[in-house]
Amino acid sequence: MIFAANFKTNHTRASTLAYLEQLEQKIANNKNDKFYLFPPSTAILSHNSNVTIGVQNAYPARNGAFTGEIGLEQLEEFGIKTILIGHSERRQLLKESDEDIAKKFTFFKEHDFEIIYCIGEPLEIREQGDNVVIDYLAGQFTGIDTNYKNLIIAYEPIWAIGTGKSATDLEIATTHKALKALCSKPLLYGGSVNTANIKDITSIPNVDGVLVGSASLDVNNFVSLINTAR
Repeated sequence: MIFAANFKTNHTRASTLAYLEQLEQKIANNKNDKFYLFPPSTAILSHNSNVTIGVQNAYPARNGAFTGEIGLEQLEEFGIKTILIGHSERRQLLKESDEDIAKKFTFFKEHDFEIIYCIGEPLEIREQGDNVVIDYLAGQFTGIDTNYKNLIIAYEPIWAIGTGKSATDLEIATTHKALKALCSKPLLYGGSVNTANIKDITSIPNVDGVLVGSASLDVNNFVSLINTAR
């Protein structure tokens, strides 16, 4: 099972270091699962343990005149080789287009990054039924190499992110089954995952793990979530 924590714009460098130290202690005996941590860019660090440190975003260039961005050169300094691409908050709030996302994906694929590629649908698409949802999600694979060896897919229904309302077990099961037919890579669920629903979610066929936002910000809560799932 894969457990990934996305801090978004939360935590500092100091609090991330303290979190990581506690997390490593609490999962020291867990040899069966994979763990990922995506801190804000100011808190990325060189690290070698069973917790993989990734970056939430980067610009598809080694370096250059890209104000406010970080590129491959900065990631190499910390040995970062894992990245989130396509998160709905970047698509919606920061207006990243499908073309921008595909360009970013191709760049980091060419540099052998492990990519967690995020897809998801808004509420108005979900309300039109499963077939419309799957067609919409399939469109987000345009320009994406779904056979890439270091690819993990994260399905996050936009209407469930940070709302406290998770998709139903049936919605997750139906969507993950269809997505597995499109792409056989590991498939995570994200969207208001918490200790109350984690056991049911991770028991659904074709759910290979979870991408967790707000419920991961407190290390004890995240560890409780992991233990409940197991």
